[in-house]
Amino acid sequence: MKKKERAAAFLALLKKRYPAPATHLDARTPWELLVATVLAAQCTDERVNKVTPGLFRRWPGPAELAQALQGEVEEVVHSTGFYRNKAKNLIAAADMVTRLHGGQVPRTMDELTALPGLARKTANIVLWGGYGINEGLAVDTHVKRIAFRMGFTASDNPVVVEKDLMPLFPRAEWGDVNHRMVWFGRHVCDARKPLCHECEMFDFCPRKGVQGKKTAARASARKAGV
Repeated sequence: MKKKERAAAFLALLKKRYPAPATHLDARTPWELLVATVLAAQCTDERVNKVTPGLFRRWPGPAELAQALQGEVEEVVHSTGFYRNKAKNLIAAADMVTRLHGGQVPRTMDELTALPGLARKTANIVLWGGYGINEGLAVDTHVKRIAFRMGFTASDNPVVVEKDLMPLFPRAEWGDVNHRMVWFGRHVCDARKPLCHECEMFDFCPRKGVQGKKTAARASARKAGV
């Protein structure tokens, strides 16, 4: 099966498994989604969702957060990890959004990635989740891992992985491809113990990097109809 055909089959099965994909982060506005996504780096969505309600009650928007003391923000976001950098970047981003964009989260990739602490992944998530704009395909650890295992990319550089993935899927699907792959990575294609024997992609997945003896044995048995 050629890569493009494999990608189409992969997406069709992901859609069947996850017919209504969405982010697990709780956010009511593009600004809240930006903050939550920044906090979610190296942290679980569940933990972020416990932190953000208190953060937004205290600093409802970018204008309020721009005036916050870093130490106070650090206390609130401490449990999300890397709290010093996260607090520093969020305050600086809030200041830029307030001064340069009239308090509105910008709608372009260049403007978003100019904000402190925002790379393409976060910008893609904010553009799609906040505005319905598919500028690119967000690549996190799940997307990167699955893309490699499926043979969609040979790189572990998120920027390269994104460029490799974008031509394989319709542009209108990019935002939801990210959500579906994240869920699939959590539920099936685990980093350490992928559930290959339970995976609907088994028959056409190259399983790059996970083709161990047990997986090979299951593949042989499956082909033999055992």
